[in-house]
Amino acid sequence: MAKKVLEVKDLKISFKTDNGFVRAVRNVSFDLEEGETLCVVGESGSGKSVTSKAIMGILANNAIVENGSIIYEGENLLEVSEEEFHRIRGKKIGMIFQDPLSSLNPIVKIGKQITEATLVNSCKIKKLFQEKIVIQLVAYRNFISQNKIAYLKALAKYEEEKATAKKRLKEESLSEAESAAIKESVRASKMAYLAIKLKLKAERKEKLPALKSALKKRKKEAKAEVKVYRSTLKAEYAAKISTLKASKANAKESDIEKIDQELALVKKEYIDSLYITKAEAKRRAIEIMTEVGIPMPERRFKQYPFQFSGGMRQRIVIAIALTADPDILICDEPTTALDVTIQAQILDLINKLKRERKLSCVFITHDLGVVANMADRVAVMYAGKIVEYGSVNDIFYNPKHPYTWALLSSIPDVDSKERLEAIPGTPPDMIYPPAGDAFALRSKYAMGIDFNHEPPFFKVSDNHYAATWLLHPDAPKVEMPKIVAERIERTKGGSQQ
Repeated sequence: MAKKVLEVKDLKISFKTDNGFVRAVRNVSFDLEEGETLCVVGESGSGKSVTSKAIMGILANNAIVENGSIIYEGENLLEVSEEEFHRIRGKKIGMIFQDPLSSLNPIVKIGKQITEATLVNSCKIKKLFQEKIVIQLVAYRNFISQNKIAYLKALAKYEEEKATAKKRLKEESLSEAESAAIKESVRASKMAYLAIKLKLKAERKEKLPALKSALKKRKKEAKAEVKVYRSTLKAEYAAKISTLKASKANAKESDIEKIDQELALVKKEYIDSLYITKAEAKRRAIEIMTEVGIPMPERRFKQYPFQFSGGMRQRIVIAIALTADPDILICDEPTTALDVTIQAQILDLINKLKRERKLSCVFITHDLGVVANMADRVAVMYAGKIVEYGSVNDIFYNPKHPYTWALLSSIPDVDSKERLEAIPGTPPDMIYPPAGDAFALRSKYAMGIDFNHEPPFFKVSDNHYAATWLLHPDAPKVEMPKIVAERIERTKGGSQQ
């Protein structure tokens, strides 16, 4: 069994707007295995980027995580504090965005942007101190964060019910009994919210002092340990320097140059044990620039973003993401702004880096051609939900959901003689999500049940699932579109030859 490095379970995210709550992500679940690429594919607005931003902890201020968990190294990333995310974001989980120009500062040289994160965290003594107190610090900060998140969830739920009730009372013709029932429901909701608020306040009062005391105690111990460690380094350095200087005083003239080199090396090793110098940061940056395929990296190090082409700027963004050597790389449509030739180069580069660095990737795209080149597994998203989930072969050779069929039908193909099928209509308004299958209004395969009941995931195989009523045993037998079936047969025939 492959090790799971990331698990997303029942993730539900809404955005609070003046018009109501936008249901951007609705009960999304998936996992990412070590060394694999999971492609999340779907139209714009399907919730792909919101999911990735939730993993990175960079959701907008009006976002409300109503439910779910994102588990990484045993921690739920939805409950950790912003300070704890500094230990994870970039260092453990890196991200590449779709527009490299907007990801780079136009008035700062490339070299400074690549080395910035390294130099900000350059003090190794400070890093050692932080590592020694991390358990107590994380427990303290995460408790505060979890308490705050629970309060905000309760408040959001109350405000939503209050807004819905206000709208009903204003727009609907209700009897006095119905109006009274709605008002009573709002009062009950308010009481529930206030009860949660008091409970959370009591928890803070009960648990926070102990956590704060444990952190204070550990800080004091860690400070003493780090002081001893630094004194030991200093003493060892002084002893080596003293020995070499004594040797130099009695050395022959021919050996003096060699001893001077040893003195310089000892000094460099001592400095390197304390912090990362600008020279060392530059050396690392040049190595990474070479690794991502930027020619003449020493010269390019001193140039500005506008002096690079689109493809080269994307390579710079990839280099920045790799400086901290992350375990997971999230690629949010990194080839959208590039022409086809450069797209292929960037995709080949990401695949190469993934193999060499043993990265696990979440690749977000709306381009099924990219999916075919990159994916091990695929999650097809529509209207904030995953509607089909399986291996890349499952999705391309045995698709089951009408939305997946529609996506495959709309892809240009050199050998197809049929006219491409456009997907009719527009995605639903996610302030008022459909009661049943969100794709039903745009699907020619929709049945009556699709408009009233949301389909569960039906198992196609051990690794392949699709949320469509067409897979129900009582559903009529429906064939996939002719254009898709013919493409699959052509592809299978070509691969056999």
